Amino acid sequence: QVQLVESGGGLVQAGGSLRLSCAASGRTLSRYYMGWFRQAPGKEREFAAAISWSGGSTSYVDSVKGRFTISRDNAKNMVYLQMNSLKPEDTAIYYCAGSSKAGGSYSAIATFYDYWGHGTQVTVSS
Repeated sequence: QVQLVESGGGLVQAGGSLRLSCAASGRTLSRYYMGWFRQAPGKEREFAAAISWSGGSTSYVDSVKGRFTISRDNAKNMVYLQMNSLKPEDTAIYYCAGSSKAGGSYSAIATFYDYWGHGTQVTVSS
């Protein structure tokens, strides 16, 4: 069993930056594909970014490409999401997710993931 806890959310002005962190406990993250999803008010949860076991492969939804960077530190059992040039439409609850499955082609799909955190709120004011 893996427990995931997100932190780093908050209120920021448009154009600002935030760095989200996801701390894992229970098992080492080194064999887990990790992702970040987000859910805005009144909308479905959507994929934001994912990173492979080694960190050598990453993927992003088009709307965050060039602005967000996902990274991981397996030694510390941590995953990060650096968010720059934030926009009001980035406002959402951000969730960290982990998958023990192989096959990064499915990493943008929520059902690919076995474990989820409780989320951290990100609010971007205009």
